[in-house]
Amino acid sequence: MIVRTTEEITGTERDVVSEDGQWRSKRIILAGDKVGFSFHETTIEPGTVNEFHYANHVEAVWLVEGTGKLQDLDNDVEYELAPGSMYLLDGHERHRVLPETRMRMLCVFNPPVTGREVHDENGVYPLIEEPA
Repeated sequence: MIVRTTEEITGTERDVVSEDGQWRSKRIILAGDKVGFSFHETTIEPGTVNEFHYANHVEAVWLVEGTGKLQDLDNDVEYELAPGSMYLLDGHERHRVLPETRMRMLCVFNPPVTGREVHDENGVYPLIEEPA
């Protein structure tokens, strides 16, 4: 059984802040935990523009705090987001998140991320495999 708190993750290598300070990801479960997914608490600051493209991962996101917009850049569709909204990037869609207020989200990635990934110039995480 694994039990962790975001408090104990804060300030460790599992607590990742973007270089520009626009988002923070607390990686609660990672590939090394060997459960088949990773689980993160992510916060995005208001008034920022955040473009992502998870070409190698499927991501599910549940917004628990805040409001904003989600733009599907592949299909030219925009969605309003509020607490209780969930979106699933099952087609690896390029997307933009535009927070109106600070947004706190719970995110699941499959395959799991290792925690060593860094977004490239296109917002893509590379696929890094953990040794068996």
